[in-house]
Amino acid sequence: MRYKEFEQIISSERISRYVQACGGDTRKAMILYRYNIELSQVMFAIICHFEVALRNAIDAILTIRFGSEWLKDSSQTGGLFDTPATKRDYDNVRNAFNKLKTLNLYSHSKLLASMEFGFWKYQFAPAQYARTDKRLMKVFPKKIRSTAKRKYNISYIFNELDKINTLRNRIAHHEPICFSVKTPIIYTEYILNEYANIIMLFRWMGIDSKDLLFGLDHVKQICTKTDKLKPV
Repeated sequence: MRYKEFEQIISSERISRYVQACGGDTRKAMILYRYNIELSQVMFAIICHFEVALRNAIDAILTIRFGSEWLKDSSQTGGLFDTPATKRDYDNVRNAFNKLKTLNLYSHSKLLASMEFGFWKYQFAPAQYARTDKRLMKVFPKKIRSTAKRKYNISYIFNELDKINTLRNRIAHHEPICFSVKTPIIYTEYILNEYANIIMLFRWMGIDSKDLLFGLDHVKQICTKTDKLKPV
């Protein structure tokens, strides 16, 4: 496809950042655009696997403590999230449950799947963590110990999950992830760092990410070829 046709489809405003990043080379800009899509695809697939693993681990722990219908029950009067500090969770669960019930589709697994990544992230926020009896650090049985310089505590976990959630949302809203923030500069270190953090959390969960992501994990390869498009 010729650049002018590509620009008309994608929009000049959107593609201009890629052109600038490639020193004005429109052919490389189209290649970079496709590399960014490849990178977004593979990162989203990895995040999706992580999200499912995370929510299933949370579910397993809370089911033992609060029963097999803990999520539905959390939005009932007197339930886990029936407090001012956890009202957003209460409303999210209640709305999802009511929708599934109306459609005659309710099951615990479907209700779990209805919750967005942000919901699971907030289970490691102070209010939610306290409501579930401070049990959820058990999700990460292989977590390394804190040191004097770095505390690998609940706040650390929440912040790492927040970064993953931000990246997930950027990809879902078709934002480019191959650039330095608010610049037309190719910068893959951001993705490589987030990728490394996800792999670390998999390891802390006791999950072999190489086996889980076999055939899907091409992050480093895509970043390498993306970096080669930087102007000399």
